Amino acid sequence: MMQLTTLIFTSVMLPWILSSAAKDEFMEARKTKRDIVNFPDYGFPQDSDANQAAPKADELPTCLLCVCLSGSVYCDDVSPDMSSVPALPKETAYLYARFNKIKKIRNQDFADMATLRAIDLTGNLIAEIDDGAFSKLPNLEELTLTENRLTKLPILPNKLVSFNANFNNLRTQGVKATAFKKLTKLAYLYLGNNELTAVPQLPESLHVVHLHNNRIATITDETFCKGNTSHYIRTNMEQVRLDGNPIKLAQHPNSFICLLSLPLGWYN
Repeated sequence: MMQLTTLIFTSVMLPWILSSAAKDEFMEARKTKRDIVNFPDYGFPQDSDANQAAPKADELPTCLLCVCLSGSVYCDDVSPDMSSVPALPKETAYLYARFNKIKKIRNQDFADMATLRAIDLTGNLIAEIDDGAFSKLPNLEELTLTENRLTKLPILPNKLVSFNANFNNLRTQGVKATAFKKLTKLAYLYLGNNELTAVPQLPESLHVVHLHNNRIATITDETFCKGNTSHYIRTNMEQVRLDGNPIKLAQHPNSFICLLSLPLGWYN
């Protein structure tokens, strides 16, 4: 009887024990595999990536670094720092590269860019411009160089309508007396907050001229008018600013006789 009981126990319990042990071993194997699973890389920077140097602005394609949209290129406040004018698409008509760290404009920066109509380089570190950098742009109408470090001006294109160089370090010796005289379409000229001591020759086409906050101490009857005739009226000129200069307008009573209105601002 005892032998029969032992035989029954062995035939029933032994398979159950072996099955349970196998199950525990299988679960342990699954746990180990789960612990070492590698999660996919979702683009987060790894240690090796962090140690790599970021690409420089001039190493990136222009339309990846900037925004290119229907003939306009927007490169405002670019990161990484932009220290030179990027290579522009051939169809570029409007360039806005404001608040960067461009230091120099070279002749080749705008070579063969006949489509350009407006360039805005406000708020850079431009201290030097090659003399022919803009002169070969046949359709350029607006040029803005505000808030830079210029001491002299390059040759300007003939079709320019608006030129803004406020807040630079322009000196009279760096601005030719005839720099604007041949620009027969120039309507808006902004040269405020510079170091000019004289007024350059002004084309008849001008509507607005701002020369405030310079070092201009004197003018003549020929500066704005034609001193040899009292019949000449400068009909296009709508606004003149000379405030913030050491000039005393009371000493020049005939200097504005041809204008439709007196210069704006407060004067001594």
